[in-house]
Amino acid sequence: MSEKKFEKLCNFFRLKRSARVVDIACGKGEFLVRLAELYDVVGVGVDISPYCIKDCLEKKRKRIPSSALTFIEMDGKKYKPEAYEFYDLALCIGASWVYGGHRGTLQTLKKMTKPGGLIAVGEPFWLQEPSEGYLKVEGMRKEEFGTHYDNVKVGEEEGLTCIYTLVSNHDDWDHYETYQIWAVDDYIQGNPDDPDNQELLTRTKRIKETYFLWGRETLGWAIYIFRKPR
Repeated sequence: MSEKKFEKLCNFFRLKRSARVVDIACGKGEFLVRLAELYDVVGVGVDISPYCIKDCLEKKRKRIPSSALTFIEMDGKKYKPEAYEFYDLALCIGASWVYGGHRGTLQTLKKMTKPGGLIAVGEPFWLQEPSEGYLKVEGMRKEEFGTHYDNVKVGEEEGLTCIYTLVSNHDDWDHYETYQIWAVDDYIQGNPDDPDNQELLTRTKRIKETYFLWGRETLGWAIYIFRKPR
């Protein structure tokens, strides 16, 4: 997702000061930190990676040291809010595997969200029928994802109202995929004697070929905003 789209989405939330936000599989915490900068939210970020949590804490220290953000190192699936904790906004961006897929993610976040609150999830979808070759190389099953409409429909079936979607275009995908290739190339240029370079090159070659041959025209990605009924 481009920086411009991300900023637009953050501004759309229009959260009240001290609104409660949870982000499951928060990564390096950028979403929570940005919301804290904009709205002074009270937030909880959960991620299984100690490296990501370390980056979250450093980002908080540098940008919003007095904010009410808490970062917890644990498997998001095991996170249980206190009985009295209900969130104004619950996030799980690109990590629905934590709850076994799109539907499971919405079902779980719904339980954490206040009546009238918002749920934001990031989820892939099929732009077209995936080829058998693409599925085999990526180790995926067609049933793992639906269409863009399917992702909206699942939320509606769970009693939520889809009020907004933000879809990645080819520019967004190209930046995401090929910037990683550039990063690997930069690393190899700066570390020519690293014994892992050949493995990095092999993996990068596979990723590049898979993306340009199949993925770019087959797989899309969007952030879906749902409202829980009052």
